[in-house]
Amino acid sequence: MSSRDAILSRIRAALADAPPVDPPPVAEVWPRENPQSEQLAERFASELEAVRGEVVRCRSVEDARGKLAELSAEAGWNLIGAVDRPACRELASGLPAERIAWAEEGWNPREMAELSAGIVAAEYLLADSGTCVIASRTPEERLMCFLPPACVVIGRVDQLAEHMPAAWDEIAAAVADPQRRGEVLLITGPSRTADIEKILILGVHGPKRLVVILVG
Repeated sequence: MSSRDAILSRIRAALADAPPVDPPPVAEVWPRENPQSEQLAERFASELEAVRGEVVRCRSVEDARGKLAELSAEAGWNLIGAVDRPACRELASGLPAERIAWAEEGWNPREMAELSAGIVAAEYLLADSGTCVIASRTPEERLMCFLPPACVVIGRVDQLAEHMPAAWDEIAAAVADPQRRGEVLLITGPSRTADIEKILILGVHGPKRLVVILVG
């Protein structure tokens, strides 16, 4: 046995005999104020717009379909990619079927980059930072957030949370599920970077435009 193994063995033996110690209480870094849903929506929109993102408020899914059609016509989005989620299916149902390409396994990233825009669904929306929490089960779903030049996120008012700690218990429980695939992405505004002269440039590492369609 090496000296290292001997030291580790003594440490393990000492720890095995030690009485259990309760963990210290978790400090509340971000207190919860539990604001009303409209306050959360206004804060989310304000924070996201501050970093060049866009928020489109819609009363219903029907309104959201109309807004997507307007956005598509104004921006000239000829072919829109989308992840296969119920919310994305509902949103895209107002567009002609030939203008929607649904994410599928093995999709060539070069082809995805040639899409006009991508549609993804939010799991949560964090009001304090204007952040969209996106669950991506496959590489293709993850790339849908990054490769098209515009990203459209569909979310609901009831998915708004004050901040990450307010949503953490639910997020942690979901990602701890051994049957769950993929990863969770945090998206706050379009891709942006700045050089040493502090000149802001959008779209270098991801979509140049981020639009959140907020229903409710």
